[in-house]
Amino acid sequence: MKRVFKSFLILIVLAYFSLSAVSTSAWAGDDPSIKGALREGIKAGMKSYIDNRMINSTFYIYDAVEGKLIRLKFLKLHEGIVNKGNFYVSCADFRDERGQKVDLDFLVIPDGDSLKTIQAVVHSIDGKKRKYHLES
Repeated sequence: MKRVFKSFLILIVLAYFSLSAVSTSAWAGDDPSIKGALREGIKAGMKSYIDNRMINSTFYIYDAVEGKLIRLKFLKLHEGIVNKGNFYVSCADFRDERGQKVDLDFLVIPDGDSLKTIQAVVHSIDGKKRKYHLES
């Protein structure tokens, strides 16, 4: 009986760690087939979009859920990128005036030989995700 229980316990622990690894990579939202020049182009398109919309080192975006314009300080681009059919999605971290971490999703599309970001959307504030899910 002890041996069966011990084996069952080991299986439970292994299953837990396996599921944790899968859910972590799903949360990160990264397609490993997006690499090289394509990955660099998507990142460059996002950074250009951010840089070109900065006013006095502040990125402004309208938060449709809260119904207000928010002011953000850029922190970093995320590494993860996913393909959503005819566009790519990746994220960047910002900080708002109240010190909250704001995660924006950026939609990137091919334009000839380049990749251009067409839209930014508030994905989460202080880790609280919005109802839509572009990353999965």
